[in-house]
Amino acid sequence: MSKPTVGEILPDIALTLPDGTAVKPSDYAGRKLVLFFYPKDDTPGCTTENLDFTALADQFAAAGTTLLGVSKDSAERHRKFAAKHGLTVPLATDAETGGLSDALGIWTEKVNYGRTYMGMVRTTLLVGADGRIAKVWDKVKVRGHAAAVLEAAQAL
Repeated sequence: MSKPTVGEILPDIALTLPDGTAVKPSDYAGRKLVLFFYPKDDTPGCTTENLDFTALADQFAAAGTTLLGVSKDSAERHRKFAAKHGLTVPLATDAETGGLSDALGIWTEKVNYGRTYMGMVRTTLLVGADGRIAKVWDKVKVRGHAAAVLEAAQAL
């Protein structure tokens, strides 16, 4: 898959939770799922995004929607990040080459100030209970994003 597209089935590639448990998109079958991919734990934009989703977690749950934050950071880094900021949304590691973000085309080559490197494109997916991608937010701007995702999840 080059870029996530509405209507496509989400690839069933495992992610790892901080406790070492593997989770796959199919584990959420029958429920709506928000996967928000972000570049790096404990950076300003990523911290704000995670805090915003945490603040709205109860409303997502009331809308029958599970939240899962995903980055390439290690399980240990996720644990420290969540503890430092009081995050309640589960965070998953997609550290393996050929992982979910690779399959979705959102782990990609980036250029910043003339330096080329591999990085995560901040992307959010709303997945329906049928496992199909219902909405894609690409190159996300953090301000107001979690609220917009909640509105879409409530409408789905």
